[in-house]
Amino acid sequence: MGANEIKLEEQQKQFKAKKFNLWLGMIGMFMMFAALSSGFIVYTASGVDKGIKTILPQMFIYSTIVILVSSLTLHLAFKAAKAGELAKQKLLLVVTIVLGIVFFILQVQSWGVLTEQGVYFINNNASQSFIYIFTGLHLAHIIAGIIVLITAFFCAKPSIATEKNVFRMDLAAIFWHFLDLLWIYIYVFLLLNQ
Repeated sequence: MGANEIKLEEQQKQFKAKKFNLWLGMIGMFMMFAALSSGFIVYTASGVDKGIKTILPQMFIYSTIVILVSSLTLHLAFKAAKAGELAKQKLLLVVTIVLGIVFFILQVQSWGVLTEQGVYFINNNASQSFIYIFTGLHLAHIIAGIIVLITAFFCAKPSIATEKNVFRMDLAAIFWHFLDLLWIYIYVFLLLNQ
């Protein structure tokens, strides 16, 4: 076995370990949101007066559209990375980052709409508090996702090996698509329980 083959094999092991860790983290996040969903269901089942009792902000629809478009732009950035088109990859990463920031802003504005409706984080109806908990925890993960995307942007350069760039983009895409699906779950769950 030559030195290059050993180095390549070692790199593949590192890639597999990093991807496995990402999947473990996402499973943990999913379990956390599943536990919150269970808590919400148990709480609301304890009485008729325990429901959300408010209309969800219209901005949730806009933020859903924004995050879906951001998943598309990130997918296209990943395809550009695989094709070795760094300029296109970086442009699409910038668009995805901007869309992630727009999503964040829309979510924070939704909190403002909720407070105008008299729905506060701390109130007598914990179901309404769950709206803030679900969206707030998701926003914390969006911040992490934006940091991952920024890292992918700055590491997309000719001096970085193509396979490392593609691998980094693969991890970023898996994580961002997971956040997209997680938001759709949260939104549909809240819609069905409003």
